[in-house]
Amino acid sequence: MPTPKIKPLPAPSHARATIADVAREAGVSKATVSRFLNHRETLLTPDIAARVEVAIAALAYSPSPMAQGLKRGRSRLIGLVVADVTNPFSVAVLRGAEKACQQAGYLLMLFNLGNDSRRESEAIKALTAYQVDGFILNTLGGDAGAAAEAARHGKPVVLVDRRHHDMQADFVSIDNAGAVLLGARHLVEAGYRELLFVSEPIKNVSSRMEREAAFRSFVSDAATDIAGLHGSTFECTDDDSAGLDKALQSLRQRAEGRLPGVISSNAVVTLRVVAAMARLGWRLGADLGLVGFDETEWSPFIGPGLTTIAQPTDELGRLAAGCLIERLKGLDLPPRQILLSGRLVARGSSVPEASPVILQT
Repeated sequence: MPTPKIKPLPAPSHARATIADVAREAGVSKATVSRFLNHRETLLTPDIAARVEVAIAALAYSPSPMAQGLKRGRSRLIGLVVADVTNPFSVAVLRGAEKACQQAGYLLMLFNLGNDSRRESEAIKALTAYQVDGFILNTLGGDAGAAAEAARHGKPVVLVDRRHHDMQADFVSIDNAGAVLLGARHLVEAGYRELLFVSEPIKNVSSRMEREAAFRSFVSDAATDIAGLHGSTFECTDDDSAGLDKALQSLRQRAEGRLPGVISSNAVVTLRVVAAMARLGWRLGADLGLVGFDETEWSPFIGPGLTTIAQPTDELGRLAAGCLIERLKGLDLPPRQILLSGRLVARGSSVPEASPVILQT
């Protein structure tokens, strides 16, 4: 008896069904399928409408949201550019913006600059290629070409946290000056007198400039009423741990028995300061007071707990997305500025012990 030939089953197709496939399956034109998808069944006979419906189900066809949006002149996509996705602030703003976009029927596309300001124009070009309807930008603001690139495409833009002096756009941020005052006053009221503001490189980054200027202004104004109050600034990078160690040691030497305190400009810097204190064998609060920008999930669990200036990050993201969506709906007003207040969350890192500070030699 001859061995029967077994015909292999056709390999399953993973290709996405197209409108042409549906038309072929139903025996109609693509225009007829389009009418059905756009809920214009009244233009079709019941028999043809039923055939199209069966074909769509059989092929598991679903229309591309982007293709449908482009036909209407809108993609329902919003481009979000962040300076550094490893910064907890950027992630929190992203979550808030995503919620607002989702509720309004938009999707977010993310571009991370990795703290490289030279990529700002590149980010806008890349997202434009995906036909985004507008941009939310949390950039360094150092690429002058980025403003021109955004203007060239005529897309609405909202800036978050960092201004771009060449770009006329809605701006949403924390009140940086008010937030710094919260932290500086708290340290002074706790007894710290030799203060240090620690920041990532400040040049041309508006939020860092505003915070450092507010710190200097506070020290200058308060020094006339508070004996022994002094303040200085240190700019740190992620590859200069030795420089940060030296800056903190110099701070304690300048204190000369007075309590030294630090304000860190964001959560990334806060972790660098905490790591430096661990290397030096210092205790938070007792050897060095610390107030850090950004309330994170880990803030309560480091040492005696980190005192922070909480930013309303979720609200910042929601407001930024809301402003952009208003523009997309036709709102035509001069650029708006929305500043939200920070909130001090006091913990042990800013509570000095009763015993005097012993200087480390």
